[in-house]
Amino acid sequence: MSGAARLARFGDNKKTPHPMPQNEAILVTGGSGQLARRVLELLLEQGAGPLITTTRSPERLYDLTARGVTVRQADFTQSAEDLADVFRGARQMLLVSTNTLEGPGKRFEQHERAIRAAVEAGVEHIVYTSLTFPYPSSPVTLARDHYETENLLREIRVEYTFLRNNIYAESLLFSLPGAVRSGRLKAAAGDGRAAYVTREDCARAAAGALLRGETRCSYEISGPEALSFADLADIASRLAGRPVTYEPVDADAWREELEAGGMDPKLAELWVSFDRAIGAGCMDLVTRDVERLSGRAPQHMEEFLQRHLEELHRN
Repeated sequence: MSGAARLARFGDNKKTPHPMPQNEAILVTGGSGQLARRVLELLLEQGAGPLITTTRSPERLYDLTARGVTVRQADFTQSAEDLADVFRGARQMLLVSTNTLEGPGKRFEQHERAIRAAVEAGVEHIVYTSLTFPYPSSPVTLARDHYETENLLREIRVEYTFLRNNIYAESLLFSLPGAVRSGRLKAAAGDGRAAYVTREDCARAAAGALLRGETRCSYEISGPEALSFADLADIASRLAGRPVTYEPVDADAWREELEAGGMDPKLAELWVSFDRAIGAGCMDLVTRDVERLSGRAPQHMEEFLQRHLEELHRN
């Protein structure tokens, strides 16, 4: 569906007033994304509400509309004035970091526009999905965007909560199947470790932060253990029933190999930057914050991968 057709079907946010929820609502951005959608489902299961979500594709969320979620079309490229109208009626917001690969600073530009619009709309508390070790010294290419977003939230007139998510466990489902086939798990991370965390645990933590979390603080959202690529190779070997060996590689050579294999150059740069961060010791922080927020301990990676055994054997 074209952008014009979508606007004709769902209404122009700039010109159509949005009905206000009777009670102060929780708003979740990016409702079509896997993390945001799961947070909405968890909030519904816990009887929270009213709930609002924004998305570029409202037609993908008919089922949530049927469950009482107010779905509004929004894009963070819109002006802050237009976004303020979309956000109006919410007291809390889960601001899910955008996934643009357009270049350094672009995410922060989108986040800043959304944050200023939220404050203008009367949002009092913003929960933000940040990154483990979100500092300029991090090798991760998008770390500075998170750093600047956190600083803006500290400075602006709003309560905030930072959820510093470690690396998604789901990313391993892109690298480990090839490693099982070839018997080699390549990465430019040296002996570094990361506390991989499942998207489900991130969603449970986010729902908990909205319902029970403290403000003006950071939660470090991690898995229960920090694993090296050698550890991951051992786990893959046990689960797949065939030997997998970790092969450390040079970062620049690894980026070139990923690009040669068809990966988008910007994504390849980001992928390798996470390897560099792991090697630099930026991603090995293990906490109990998932359990504190959700009431349930995070999942171990061997259990997670066992549940995705078919994907490990993917051809």
